[in-house]
Amino acid sequence: MAATATTADKLADLRERLSKAQDPGSERSRARRDEAGRSTPRQRINALLDEGSFVETGALGKTPGDPDAIYSDGVVTGYGRISGRPVCIYAHDKTVYGGSVGVTFGKKVTEIMDMAIKIGCPVIGIQDSGGARIQDAVTSLAMYSEIARRQLPLSGRSPQISVMMGKSAGGAVYAPVTTDFVIAVDKEAEMYVTGPNVIREVTGEDVTSAELGGARQQELNGNVSVVVGSEDEAFDMVRDLLDHLPLTCFDPAPEFAAPADDELDDEELNSFMPDDTNAGYDMFDLLTQLGDDEDIIEIQENYAPNMITAFGRIDGKAVGFVANNPLHQAGCIDADAADKGARFVRICDAYNIPLVFVVDTPGYMPGVEQEKAGLIHRGAKFAFAVVEATVPKVSLIVRKAYGGAYAVMGSKNLTGDINLAWPTAQIAVMGSAAAVVMIAGKQLEAAETPEQRAMTKKMFMDFYDETMTAPYVAAERGYLDAMIQPSESRLALRQALRQLEGKDTHDLPKKHTIAPM
Repeated sequence: MAATATTADKLADLRERLSKAQDPGSERSRARRDEAGRSTPRQRINALLDEGSFVETGALGKTPGDPDAIYSDGVVTGYGRISGRPVCIYAHDKTVYGGSVGVTFGKKVTEIMDMAIKIGCPVIGIQDSGGARIQDAVTSLAMYSEIARRQLPLSGRSPQISVMMGKSAGGAVYAPVTTDFVIAVDKEAEMYVTGPNVIREVTGEDVTSAELGGARQQELNGNVSVVVGSEDEAFDMVRDLLDHLPLTCFDPAPEFAAPADDELDDEELNSFMPDDTNAGYDMFDLLTQLGDDEDIIEIQENYAPNMITAFGRIDGKAVGFVANNPLHQAGCIDADAADKGARFVRICDAYNIPLVFVVDTPGYMPGVEQEKAGLIHRGAKFAFAVVEATVPKVSLIVRKAYGGAYAVMGSKNLTGDINLAWPTAQIAVMGSAAAVVMIAGKQLEAAETPEQRAMTKKMFMDFYDETMTAPYVAAERGYLDAMIQPSESRLALRQALRQLEGKDTHDLPKKHTIAPM
C-alpha cells in the first residue's frame, strides 16, 4: 500500500486481510471440506464457546519468508468462555497445509497455552491434523516440542481437553494423549503414530486407516476417554466435563443444586442386591442411585469395562466414582483396569475431586496372560495412586471385597478415610471357592465319592462364608466405620464427604515419588 494511503484505505486493507483470514484455505480444499459436511475451525470454536465470547488471536499469522504463505498457518487460536468461565482454545484448519504444524502454527498455539498458564484456565484443542509439516523439517519438530513442553506446567494445574475431529498422525496424537481427556468423534476421528501407507511400505502389513486408528479401536486401546457420535455431542461432553472440574487446582469446581437430605427416598436400594452372591448386575445402575441424579459421565467406558471410572455429584459437588462391575469378568481387577483406575484417581486428586469407591470385586485377575501383561507392576500402580491421593476417600462395600483388590479399593489400611459396608458385603483374603482348596484340600482328596466330595466342599464353603467373609468380622476389628442399610447410602455418603471437606494431609518433603515399573 502506498505511503500516502489514507486512514480509510488502511481500514479497508485491514478489513480485506481479516476477511481473507476467515477461511483462507484453497478453493479446492474448502470445497472438499464442504462436500464432506464438515464445519470450519471457527464454526467449531463458536459452537463450543458461549455465544459471542470468542476472541481470536494471530488471525493474520503466516509462515515467514514465504510470499505464497496462507493466513492462519493452519490453526485458529484464541480465548473465550464456557458457562461463563474463561478458557483458551485452538482448532486445526485441515484446509491450510492439511492442519500440519509449522513455525507460525506452533507460535500461535504456544502463545495461547502460555496465556492459560499465566491466568489459570482450561485449554481445549480441537484436533484435525496431518502431523508434522514435512517440508519444514526440524522446525516443525521443534514446534511440536514447544507445545509438548507447555503441557507439563498445565498438567494437574488446569484441565486440558483434546477433541479429535479427523485424522491425526504422528506428533498430532502424542500431544492429545498427554492431555487430561481425549474425546473422539466416531467414524471421523482416526489416531495413529504411523499411517497405513507407511506401515505397508515398511512392514508389509496391510490395514485400513479406520482399522488402525478409528475412534472405537483407539478406545479399546486405552487412548480415548470418550467416543461420541457427532461434533455437537463432543462439545456437549466438553461442557459436561468442565462442569465437574475447577479452572485450576487452587479453585473449587462448580456447585449445583441438590435435593435436601429429607428428600432422599432410597428404599428401593434395600432390594437392589441379588440374593445369589454370584449373580451379575450392572454397577452403573447402582451409581446412578448413589449420586444426586442420573447424570454420570463415564470415562473410558469400553476400555477395561470391569472397572468403572466416572464423574458424578453428591450434595451438589463433583465426585469421582471408582467401582467394580460384576457384569464384566465378575468385577476382577486386571492390568488394564488397574491402569484405568490409577489414571482416573490421579486426575481426581489433581483437581481436588473426592473419590468414592464402590466395591464388589473377587480380587485381582489370575492367569498366565495377566502375568505376561504385567499385572504385578500395573496393579501396584493403582495402589500407589490411591495412597498418593490426598483428597477425601470414601469406600462403600456392597458385596465382595477379597484380597489385594479389597485393599486398593479405598480400604482404611491404604489411606481410605471412611469405610462403609452393606450387610451383603463379603470381606476376606479370598472367596470360599478358592479357600476350600487352600484350607480343606486334604479332606477333599480323602472323599471316597464325588457326592461326598461335593458335600464336604459345600459344608466348608457355607461355614467359611458365615464366619470368615461376613462384614461383621471387619467391623469388629475396626476396619469399617459403619454398617449401613442400602437405603441409607446416599445420606451416609453425603455426611462422610461433608465431614472430610476440610481434610488436609501432606507427604514428607521430597522432589517427587517414583511410580512402580
